[in-house]
Amino acid sequence: MPTTLPPGLEPFASGRDADVYALGDGRVLRRYRNGHPVRDEAEYMRHVAKHDYPVPAAYDVDGADLVLQRLTGPTLGDAAIAGELGPAELGELHADLHRRLHAIPAPSGADGMVVVHGDLHPYNVILTGDGPQVIDWRNAEEGPATFDVAMTAIIFAQVALDPAYATLSDLLRAALAAYLTASIDPGPSLEAALHARGNNVTLTKDELALLPAQEALVRSYL
Repeated sequence: MPTTLPPGLEPFASGRDADVYALGDGRVLRRYRNGHPVRDEAEYMRHVAKHDYPVPAAYDVDGADLVLQRLTGPTLGDAAIAGELGPAELGELHADLHRRLHAIPAPSGADGMVVVHGDLHPYNVILTGDGPQVIDWRNAEEGPATFDVAMTAIIFAQVALDPAYATLSDLLRAALAAYLTASIDPGPSLEAALHARGNNVTLTKDELALLPAQEALVRSYL
């Protein structure tokens, strides 16, 4: 049965398609508003956790409900905006998290496949007292490591180019350059990542219109 929430309880965090509620006892409920099932997401989290990857514990799974360990700390995005870490550190930290993730064998054991997070960006990493922890595994799947790197580069480029975040453009461009310098070449999977991003139903028309410029910015650093 879906987790029962107290009447009137409001989420303390919300994303494009999910809300997060505090349950107490160090746990939170992440619930997709469109009913998206979470079982695969939880299984990928549990798989990488077995290999000591920094991810919150996944407890209960039911339909669109996922009960998780509650993490305490700012996102890397908030920490960077607050000046608590520089753009080079931001980019290199993401590259390190991807190296560690892509060293984990895919559950199927298929050659050339790794666990791909698919949405690793500064607001999906929580800087806890025990180090960074990666959240939001909805897009996790098996795939080539280059696809994961390409997707993160595209997301960095999106925010760097979005007029709504003009004050963050220099920070994000520098972080993107540092990330790509410290990562494997995403070129072989850049077109596939752009195609996947273009089919993301949570993106607005204005965000989709930025994709060609995002590609150009990423390629300028390769």
